[in-house]
Amino acid sequence: MTTRTLDSSPSILPLYARAAAPMVPGASLLPFVPGRGKEIPEIELTLPRVRAGAEQVAAYTRVCGFALRDHLPPTYPHVLAFPLHLQLMTDDDFPFAAAGMVHIRNVVTTRGPVDAGVPLTVRVHAERLAAHPKGAQLDLVAEVSAEGAPVWVSRSTYLSRGASVPGSPTAATEPRRPDDLSGRQPAIWRVGKDVGRRYARVSGDVNPIHLHPLGARLFGFRGAIAHGMWTKARCLAALEARLPDALTVDV
Repeated sequence: MTTRTLDSSPSILPLYARAAAPMVPGASLLPFVPGRGKEIPEIELTLPRVRAGAEQVAAYTRVCGFALRDHLPPTYPHVLAFPLHLQLMTDDDFPFAAAGMVHIRNVVTTRGPVDAGVPLTVRVHAERLAAHPKGAQLDLVAEVSAEGAPVWVSRSTYLSRGASVPGSPTAATEPRRPDDLSGRQPAIWRVGKDVGRRYARVSGDVNPIHLHPLGARLFGFRGAIAHGMWTKARCLAALEARLPDALTVDV
């Protein structure tokens, strides 16, 4: 696997413009259109010495409902890794067009609290290309370390609807039998229609399926949908007082 070390975090908007290139009439004639590869690129992107800005973390905690603390919320490192996700998904050799890909599963493991402001190294690579009943899927694995020690890892599974790869569809993971929650007090949230735009501002994930009904309909959705990582973060924020420092959350 080839390692590419980046000097700074990739700019999101140019990457989204590149991701949208396959939708442009005559795109097949362009030399830089991603999504033409047949296999997962053997590339690991590495971003050293990245810091979570205090203002950005504070804005993220407000949108997701976390309390402001000296350490990062358990889902925040995904924000640091996401630009690397997008750069990898817009590589010339990536097997799918990034526009319209759907984040269908996310597993986060924390090894303990990650101090806000500490320099971090973020690494991202792709693996596990497989058939899916609705197309094809693959995983983007992000690993975050501090002072050489791993502190956080995530596995994000993305679905490219209608795509095809050799092999039988991957069997759905059997969910764990839920605990009996009868008699427990439920949490009820009233979620504003602008939650996609609010989360986009603090995360950089400006996928049009989250921002406006018209953008969502271009990709087959009835209306704009909340980011899955916002929903996950909001759930963890509601449980924050009961969570251990080291945990695995599979959604």
